[in-house]
Amino acid sequence: MSMAMAGLMAGLALGFAGYFGGFGAFVLVAALGAIGFVVGRFLDGDLEPGEFFRGRERGDRRR
Repeated sequence: MSMAMAGLMAGLALGFAGYFGGFGAFVLVAALGAIGFVVGRFLDGDLEPGEFFRGRERGDRRR
């Protein structure tokens, strides 16, 4: 599935949740989708658990 199709499906799910369930359902669906995305990336091997908890090095300063 392409990223465009995945984005379309996510947008449709959020739209239905917002229309039928109100703002609370919209936020719940968006939060669960974000959590599912991070877990999926972790299971695919694209993320490592230490990336979330590791501090930045002195030379790795972002502006």
